[in-house]
Amino acid sequence: MSWIKKDIPQELVREIAAKYNCDPLVASILVRRGLVNGEDIRYFLEDDLRYLHNAFELPNIEDAVDRILAAKDEGERILVFGDRDVDGITSTAMVAGGLQRLGMDVTWRLPLGDEPYGLSMQAVEEFASNAGTLVITVDCGISNIAEVARAKELGVDVIITDHHNPQDELPDAIAIINPKLRDSRYPFRNLAGCGVAYKLISALRFALKSDLYGQSVCLFNTRPVNGAYIVETAKLRNMAVVDRIAETVVPGMIDITQTRLPAFLEGQQIFVWDKRQQKLTLSKIFGKGVDVQMFDIAREIEKEIPQTAGKSLLRLKEMSSFARYSSKDCDELDVFINLFTSFIQKREKHFTDEDMADLQLACLGTIADIMPLVNENRVIVRAGLMDMQKNPRNGLSDLLIKLDLAARRITAHTLSWTLCPAVNAAGRMGSPEKAAQLLLEQEGGARFSLAGELYDMNEERKRIGAETWMFVEPLAASSLAEFNNTFAVAYGREIFRGVTGIMANRMTNFFKTPSLAASFGEYTVTGSLRSAHGYDLTPILDQCADLFIDKGGHDYAAGFSMEKRHWETFLERLKTISQSIDFSEEEEANEDIIVDAELPLSYLNPDIFKVIDRLEPFGAGNEPITFMARKMRVQEIQFMGKNGANHVKITLDTGKHKWPVVYWNAAGKVRKDFDVNNAVDVVFRLNRNWYNGTETPQMVALDLKRSEE
Repeated sequence: MSWIKKDIPQELVREIAAKYNCDPLVASILVRRGLVNGEDIRYFLEDDLRYLHNAFELPNIEDAVDRILAAKDEGERILVFGDRDVDGITSTAMVAGGLQRLGMDVTWRLPLGDEPYGLSMQAVEEFASNAGTLVITVDCGISNIAEVARAKELGVDVIITDHHNPQDELPDAIAIINPKLRDSRYPFRNLAGCGVAYKLISALRFALKSDLYGQSVCLFNTRPVNGAYIVETAKLRNMAVVDRIAETVVPGMIDITQTRLPAFLEGQQIFVWDKRQQKLTLSKIFGKGVDVQMFDIAREIEKEIPQTAGKSLLRLKEMSSFARYSSKDCDELDVFINLFTSFIQKREKHFTDEDMADLQLACLGTIADIMPLVNENRVIVRAGLMDMQKNPRNGLSDLLIKLDLAARRITAHTLSWTLCPAVNAAGRMGSPEKAAQLLLEQEGGARFSLAGELYDMNEERKRIGAETWMFVEPLAASSLAEFNNTFAVAYGREIFRGVTGIMANRMTNFFKTPSLAASFGEYTVTGSLRSAHGYDLTPILDQCADLFIDKGGHDYAAGFSMEKRHWETFLERLKTISQSIDFSEEEEANEDIIVDAELPLSYLNPDIFKVIDRLEPFGAGNEPITFMARKMRVQEIQFMGKNGANHVKITLDTGKHKWPVVYWNAAGKVRKDFDVNNAVDVVFRLNRNWYNGTETPQMVALDLKRSEE
């Protein structure tokens, strides 16, 4: 096994550390991971919610908000329809709860038992028969063409919020909100379903509290450049930039009517920074006859952001964190836009306790759906984790207590391995409504009871999963030869529908190939696909679309249902597809351990966790940091493990500090590759081990070798 530490330019490390005011070790890790662009780096170094993208950049979201506001005014009945997994459950609770707090007539529904994924015809027809007029889907709906058409026939409008890959033909909904739509201008496509739901609720809150909702305003600025002036203006609607122009003009050379400015500014409310200076400059450029009606917003902004008082936009640019992280040459108008946005957010108190409670749900669903922890997903997850640690919302607090997590540090890893499976268990066991009700329930006793039910369902899910794996493992192993050794397949009545996703994921990890686990019902087959080696599952779904009753998912995790009579045809197509898959290069690369940083022994002290905490959360798209250190002394070796003591616990002496080290499946290496008193080199990750109410720093060794003399 090779240890690879990429050579990086030290001058670039120093530049990033100085420019972004971060530790040189953090800077070196960012550079080794290819994070050298300021707009990428800011999501690793900043927690501020201002770095969330504007919800109104999502396609069709203003149409959706308008329709919900109309439903509120008219007292219409609304159905929120979600999915049975954690992403769908948290999305349902967030949207249904948000509308209920507004006093709206809201019911919610999730697929129960063996009901298929997505909006069902039965749900549409039952809702219409009960005088319902508006359905909002969350974490589903993008593939429900027939169901949305039926809703329209029955006089029911549908708003779709989803994040799954859209097909060429889209449902005829009143609004589809999905960052992956072909015409989407949204700057980040990998939101979870609950991330999209959070954006809808955020947009609705903005509409209800801001007099700027549905309004356009212009921010206007002039600045000198090489004997001329740049006159620039940006048009904002719902605080999102929808258009901007810049004219470079030599004073006295042209009339203002010969520019694009009059048409752009006509009928707009115009804000400037330092009205007196802007008026003087316009007179100098176009003559004294020019009169642009403008409002000086600087004094108002100073009230909310006192550090801006008495400073020009040029001076504020030097102070701006937005400007510091910008990948382009940030100008004064960019600074003005960010200041204006921050001012409105502060004045209107955008990030309230209610908003933070929703971010806890968005955090949970984002982690559970294995969304990449980059860009604004990092802001969502970090904010949700921090607030959950301080003030867990109703439902989550009860479940944390039941899982014995209330007193522990909560990380993305904690949620991924404990809280997410407990919420997910409800859907896997056919009762997702229990989890949604837990998150919506106001009465403490009822919540505690529901938390107990989820705990019991999760224990039952574990038991079924363990028994099912005994059937799945040999079946999957024998399938590899049929599928070119590039795909693992397991299917049958013995596979409980609720654990197909777990089995597919476990197969992927065990066999290191894309995998399929499918459950056979009486007439239908329900399957879950999981990827490996970055293989895109979309072609499988596309090439077999005619066989499915329904399908959906992401590039690396997907699901489907089909009539049982199509199963053999599907397998034959899958065999053909598997012949075109080649992982040989990736398999060779997987033998290597990529090292993020080599640590001098003096760095191995408790302060090293400041680096770990800064780069949290870890998960998809941001793997835990892998360190290397040399010439540590093995002080003690202990064997551990329930079945044959396969694992090793080591104490390493680094000089000033002694570190406990867990080395999995390494019992056979003791006395052969290393022994007590040996000096060793180690590649490792760091974590905090929680045991008997005490938190202890520890290393987890990935590989260990005797040091060279």
